Amino acid sequence: MKKIVNRTLVTLAFLAAPMMAQAEKIAVVDMGGVFEQLPQREQTSQALKAEFGDRVAEVQKMQDEMRGLVEKQQRDGALMSDAQKTELVRKMESLKSDFQLKGKALDEDMRRRQGEEQNKLLVQVQKAINAIAEKEGYDMVLQSGAVIYVKPQADISAKVVEALSKAN
Repeated sequence: MKKIVNRTLVTLAFLAAPMMAQAEKIAVVDMGGVFEQLPQREQTSQALKAEFGDRVAEVQKMQDEMRGLVEKQQRDGALMSDAQKTELVRKMESLKSDFQLKGKALDEDMRRRQGEEQNKLLVQVQKAINAIAEKEGYDMVLQSGAVIYVKPQADISAKVVEALSKAN
């Protein structure tokens, strides 16, 4: 996905080359670096941990219980009757099925929520970039991955992080 975005940006940069000859000020932003430095990212991470903490603990408990049953089977298997072995195997299969179902649901829910929160941050980052570009009179702002070389003065990533830190 990242490669497609970068290729698209490079293609747009080449198509916009005649326009860039007329552009007065161009800036770049390292979006990955901006996202890594955002204080809101840590707050979002903590909120998601709190939101899903109980479910994660439940899945972890199921995993520990499964591990215990496997150890019991290995340790006591030779001493168990056929009925006990069958009961243990059924219990393990039932637990495994529940674990897979709950684990998959948890994973999907966490990915969905992380995507939602990341989209909220992306909107904030875009607003900050637009505000900085307008304030400082940039004609164009490109993602740093779409350019081969840029002067350090044209990189506004730190200004974006600073603006978002103040907004927090």
